[in-house]
Amino acid sequence: MKKWQIGLTAAVGLIFLGGCANSNGSKNATAATTEEKADTTIHLAAAASLEYAFEEKLIPMYEKEYDKVKIEGTYDSSGNLQTQIEQGMDTDIFFSAATQQMDELIDKDSEIGLLENKLVLITPENNPKEVEDFADLKNADTIAIGDPESVPAGQYAQESLTNLDLWDSLKDRFSMGTNVTQVLNWVAENSADAGLVYETDAKTTADVTVIDEAPEESIKDPILYPVAQLEDSQNAKTAKDFLTFLQTDEAVKVFENYGFTAAQ
Repeated sequence: MKKWQIGLTAAVGLIFLGGCANSNGSKNATAATTEEKADTTIHLAAAASLEYAFEEKLIPMYEKEYDKVKIEGTYDSSGNLQTQIEQGMDTDIFFSAATQQMDELIDKDSEIGLLENKLVLITPENNPKEVEDFADLKNADTIAIGDPESVPAGQYAQESLTNLDLWDSLKDRFSMGTNVTQVLNWVAENSADAGLVYETDAKTTADVTVIDEAPEESIKDPILYPVAQLEDSQNAKTAKDFLTFLQTDEAVKVFENYGFTAAQ
């Protein structure tokens, strides 16, 4: 082979190798950029009564400030959420409507008692059975409550009605929902003559009327909403940041606008 042919071959080889290097470099740069832009998803499991506050205000507020973080909420009764978490549902933050479900999942020292709620008696807007207080529940044919087996609002309803000496006389009239939202909808749709839900739920629709609040002496402890980060969170640092945000005055103010009160 002539010297000029050897030189040309070498030059072409260098150009080819340079092209590969640039190609690999571009790929590496693209991969790094993609990695930088990748979202971190925080999985939130929260009581159904918290859904409006989170989906309408708190999650958009947080994602706007932290655009690389996505909050994915699952909402149901605290008992159902507890079961799903125990069965392996990916969860970073659990926000329960009662301490019992939280206590059975994590160390109590890790809980933050953040909010309080109230149990109220509601009727459809037209109040067909003219229920004016708890004693008038005897006039209702169907009374909607959460299932006490898994729904904290139902557990509080059972406690209140038992202490008011009404549970035994009314138990054949109960229609038991799988979460407090279902109970609310039954009353709003006139499928039940009355129901017991949280005050915050009743405020989400004009189709029900709040008739009365459960007497303070009928429920032993405040209706406390604890929140905690789970130990096996896959995004511990980011989850901790979100949990810190939920405790800020700004976030608590949002909860208060939805009818909750800050825990004492």
